[in-house]
Formats: sequence, C-alpha cells, structure tokens
Amino acid sequence: MPFEQLLKSIPHKFTPEEQARLERALAFSKLAHEGQKRKSGEEYISHPIEAAIILGQIFPDATSLAAVLLHDVTEDTEKTLVDIKKEFGEEVAGLVDGVSKLGKVRLRNSKDPQYMETLRKMFIATSKDVRVMMIKLADRLHNIRTLAHLPEDKQTKIATETLEMYAPIAARLGINTWKDELEDLSFSIVDPTAFKQTHDLLTDEMAKRQGSIKSLEKELGHVLRTEGTKFIEISGRTKRVYSLYKKLMKNTGDISKIYDMYALRIMTKSTADCYAVLGAIHQHFHPLPGRIKDYISTPKPNGYQSLHTTVFDTTGSAFEIQIRTDLMHEEAERGVAAHWFYSQSGKVSNSVDSRLGWINELRNWQENTTNAEDFIESLKIDFFRDRIFVLTPKGDVKDLPSGATVIDFAFSVHSDLGYFMMGGKVNNKMVKLTHELEQGDVVEILKSKQPVKISRDWLAAAKTSNARSRIRQYLNEHDKGIIQRVRELKLKDFSLPTFFRKK
Repeated sequence: MPFEQLLKSIPHKFTPEEQARLERALAFSKLAHEGQKRKSGEEYISHPIEAAIILGQIFPDATSLAAVLLHDVTEDTEKTLVDIKKEFGEEVAGLVDGVSKLGKVRLRNSKDPQYMETLRKMFIATSKDVRVMMIKLADRLHNIRTLAHLPEDKQTKIATETLEMYAPIAARLGINTWKDELEDLSFSIVDPTAFKQTHDLLTDEMAKRQGSIKSLEKELGHVLRTEGTKFIEISGRTKRVYSLYKKLMKNTGDISKIYDMYALRIMTKSTADCYAVLGAIHQHFHPLPGRIKDYISTPKPNGYQSLHTTVFDTTGSAFEIQIRTDLMHEEAERGVAAHWFYSQSGKVSNSVDSRLGWINELRNWQENTTNAEDFIESLKIDFFRDRIFVLTPKGDVKDLPSGATVIDFAFSVHSDLGYFMMGGKVNNKMVKLTHELEQGDVVEILKSKQPVKISRDWLAAAKTSNARSRIRQYLNEHDKGIIQRVRELKLKDFSLPTFFRKK
C-alpha cells in the first residue's frame, strides 16, 4: 500500500513533521520485513499497515502509529530495539518494547479464573503507557480478522485467547467498537454452532419487529419535535451476537426477557437536552419500571455515559431507548482513545500524556463508582501497583512482588525447582540468581540433575514468603541432619570438630 493511501485511510490531518515520521516508519518496516510473507501469501508488511489503519480510526496519534508500523520488527527481523530508538527516538522504542513483551503472554488454562485474572493484570501492569495496550489490541483485531488461513486448532486457540483476554481489556478501556468485533469474530470460531443459532435467532426476531421499530422511530421524532425538545438525530443499533448469547445464558434462553435486542439511540448536543428528551419520552410512552438507568450522573467504570430507558410502544412491545450527547457517543465508541486524544473543547490535543497510566485513570473512575461489584473489580487492579509480572519461556505468567529475584521465580514455578537451580537466564542472558526481575522479563531456570547446595545468601535475596519458607526449610533440615548423625553414632562425647575430622 502506498504511503498516500495509508494517510487517506486515517481520518486525521497530520503535520508535515508527523507525515515525514510515519513515512520513515513505513519504509523502515518494509525494508526490515522484506521477503517475509503471511500465511495468506500476502507481503508481511500488509499486517502492520492494516493494524495502523485500525488504530488510526480511533486514535490518530502519530507516535502510536509509527510504533504500530514497527511493532513486529524486533521480534521477526534482524533489527533491534536499539535500531528503532536510534532512528525514531525513545518514546516510539518504548511503545514497541511494551507491545513485544505483551506478545509473549499466552493463554494456558482458560478454565482457571485466577489465571485469567493474572493474565489481565499482567497485560495492564506491563502497559505503563495505555497506548501499548491500544497498539496490541489493534494488532490482535487485524489478526482475528485474518485467521482463516491458519490451521483450525490454531484458529480456536487464538480466538479463545481473544475472547477471554483481549476483548475484556477492550471493554475495560471502553473501546466498544473493538470489543464488539473481537467478541463476535472470536465467538464464531470458538463455538460456531452457538454463534449460528444465536445469529439466526437475532435475525428472526429483528424481522418480526421491523415494522414496530420504524413506527416507534417515526413516533419518537414527532413527539420530540412537538415538545420542542432539541435533538440531533434518532438512529438504531442491533445487539451484537455474542452480547445476546451471554444475556440468553443469564436468562435461561428466554428471549422475551431481553429488551435491548434493538435500541433506538437519540443524539443531542448537551447534557441538559438529554434529560429534556427523557422527560418528553416518559410523558408520551409508558416506561418499564426498574429499567431507567442514569449513566450520565453515575458513569460506568470505563467512562461510559448515557441515559437508558425501556418503554412500551402502542402494540405493547418493549424497546430500549438510549439518550446521549454526540461527545458521549464518541467516547462510548472509542473509550480512552477519545478521552485522551481530545480536549474538552473537542480539539485535538498537542500531546498525549504518556505518564497518565491505566491505573491512575481507573483510580479516578473508582471515585465515581457507586456499584459495589464494579468497585471491587476496579480495586483488584489497584492492588497490584507494587507487583511485577514475568514470563516463563512458554509464555506462562508469574505474579511476583516488586524486587523479586530469579530465586523467587524458581520457587514460584515449582516448590522444589529452587533446590535444583544451578543458574538462570533473563531475556536469554545469563544472570546471577540474586538478579532483580523487571516487568515483562522472560525467565528461564537452568536445572541440575542433583539437588544443589543452598547458601544463606539465598535467604537474604529472596522476597517472596514462599521462597523464603522453602529456603529456611532446607537450611533447617540440613542443620538437623548433622546433629542427628552425631546422636545416631553416639558421638556425644566427641566434640564437633573431632566428628568432622573423623568424617
């Protein structure tokens, strides 16, 4: 794809300096990936380009787009992070490094909720800059769109990982456009039968309601104009397949209990107009009790704002109506990407504050959260501020305290592995056993065939209670063994120095 076509695919006007930087990033990536092909037979460069377009649709930040164009270079080519840093600066190199670390995470046991939570925590904690997560999500969205060329077992594995790890992260970031597509594409691969059944059910129900929907939409417009209530437009949205499937599971398959299969959406210019529209609707349509939700005064933890009400039309059918400003809709679709890239005036910000990480944003959301369940979920994230997440060579995640060493890692992998540890590698380089680990490190333990001799220095270096406990156990048993041998040999009359000389 020519550079000019890439620019046209992103709805944003870049400065001449930004354009030059992006053009250099594309040329650098093309040269690095030269000769590489995707499973589809396409040139490999097509993947970073498409990922850049996906990201650019919701977050046209030139630095992030340069990083997404380069995100596979250090993993798949001879170019290094040092090369990227030299050519594009520390900020771009930092984003590429973060994406590279996240790429090493693998979903091992999706049935273990504790491990799933650890994966999500590691994903977030490694992303000190939220742009790392957005780049990785754009990368995954393009991959999930092009899974058809992979073997079926690999398709299922990637789709499961996407459904259980990447889609929830997109939801937490409030990027609903990505979340919806990640869920539906993954669901169609993980459980094609359930996907088809749900899709067919949704299609049938929408066909039955089509006349009522058009009638209600027309009537709503008439009511609002008659009342003199200001609004921009009335549109509709159909519930996504995976979202409907989850609701059906909660309601034992009873579709009559699902009122938001189709929702009419009313867009306004101001928050005051949102409440005026709600009042006008309730004057003319009977609302369903318990179905009025004010997410404007109390936003969801991911920042979502809107008014929701469910009303009955003249035929007795129930419909959900969503009322929001155009800015609220923008943020509902693009989440933190819209929140960070645009200022309150709606103009593009001069820069994105990379220091404002996900945890700080989540902490702000906590202050506005009244729902106890949402608060507890948010709090889980806050608890790992002083934790690091490191990986085994196979991609399993280990959750350790900040300052943990290779010794701590070994005992976390297996309670006895530390007893056979003769060395350790961090990111493929030999290190001391007392080496302190950092976020996203890949750690490999070199194992001896025989138990090794553990010194008291290990106890001083270990940070986790598990490692310290196992080391103390070894040291105590070792000391006990000497005394026991003295007693068994009835050498109480001998001094210990004599015992050791005879031994």
